[in-house]
Amino acid sequence: MALPCPILSSLQLFHFEIDKYIYNLKNEVMRSTFKVLFYLKKNAQKKDGTAPIIARITVNGKMAQFSTKLFIKPSAWSVELGKAKGRNTESKVINSVLEEIKTAIHKAYNELVPKEIIVTAEKVKNTFLGIGQEQYLLMELFEECNNTLKKQVGITRAKATYQKAEICKQHLSDYIKAEYRLSDIDLREINHSFIVGFETYLNTQRRCNYNTTAKFIQKFKSIIITAQKNGLLHNDPFANYKISLKDVDRGYLTDDELMRIMQKEFNTERLERIRDIFVFSCYTGLAYIDIKNLRKENISKGFDNNPWIKTKRQKTGVQTVVPLLDVAQMIMDKYKGLPNGVLLPIPTNQKTNAYLKEIADVCGINKNLTFHLARHTFATTITLSNGVPIETVSKMLGHTNIKTTQIYARITNEKICTDMQMLSEKLKHSKINSPTLTA
Repeated sequence: MALPCPILSSLQLFHFEIDKYIYNLKNEVMRSTFKVLFYLKKNAQKKDGTAPIIARITVNGKMAQFSTKLFIKPSAWSVELGKAKGRNTESKVINSVLEEIKTAIHKAYNELVPKEIIVTAEKVKNTFLGIGQEQYLLMELFEECNNTLKKQVGITRAKATYQKAEICKQHLSDYIKAEYRLSDIDLREINHSFIVGFETYLNTQRRCNYNTTAKFIQKFKSIIITAQKNGLLHNDPFANYKISLKDVDRGYLTDDELMRIMQKEFNTERLERIRDIFVFSCYTGLAYIDIKNLRKENISKGFDNNPWIKTKRQKTGVQTVVPLLDVAQMIMDKYKGLPNGVLLPIPTNQKTNAYLKEIADVCGINKNLTFHLARHTFATTITLSNGVPIETVSKMLGHTNIKTTQIYARITNEKICTDMQMLSEKLKHSKINSPTLTA
């Protein structure tokens, strides 16, 4: 049965009033006053004289505030402008981070307006901080990433890569415990201040050098990138943080130093064996792990009918092709007949480097003799200094970028001297050797 018109009209009027009420409330939200400012909490100064910067959100006269986890000295803070004074690096970084926070708060407010009947300062703050939302924890994600990496060891990734990632994870965990007194931290709380704090922790508490610190930060950044790709984090904490590595002169052996090692008679078979393997690397450019993995099937005749080493670098998977020089061939022949097709009797990397320190002492070489030094020696002393083009050296080392080769290979003074002598001889027979000079 149809409802009488008076009742239908009353229901329609009721819904109309409700819709009108909601419409007016939403309009009120749209007309509401919304502000974000930053101020210094001077009564909470730290021992170093810095005070925390607090963010204050105001909606319709009601406030909510939270710490930005940034600190600055009161003398460097502008109360009128609500930001750091000056144009020095510290002020620029702080102001940039504050601007990022402000933008993110505005984004949180704009997201709430269409959803909420009443938008409050507390709701905006909670949305920005992720309170009431599912937590995405940094160390949990790091653990997941490392577990995935562990499964790839021996297939596409080296064991050392996984071990370094585990060390980085431990350092990061220790930093969170020391600085924040927490076992884990939400990804959304990671900001520029957190990154700088971790860098300082590595430098001071862990005594890491510049490049080691930078590599740990690079690994940490890769976890943040993973979080962004998985939609767990929308801002970029590394936006105002630059990672750079310093060029390090790792050294190489000169002709004289290499000959001293090659001609030395050792009292123990242990040192003689390590010497042989080290020299083999000096004449092939192969890294420790690639020599350890070397088998009979990696040696084959090349187009010139001479033996060549053909293998893939474990670190990068890049193909390496190196002609087998006489010295390297002699060392291989010396250890011929090892089981399972193994070409050289190489122990663990740790023992190898420890024995190399003994060899350096016995041979009177005042350098940090490591197995990796052999690779540098191949690039500089054996090849480049003897006129092999750097492009060829790069190919034999298995590099994909010639800039990497330039770190290994150096132009020695002897090479410069030889090249200039050759130039001098050429100029003697050239017309431009004795030009007529006019006053």
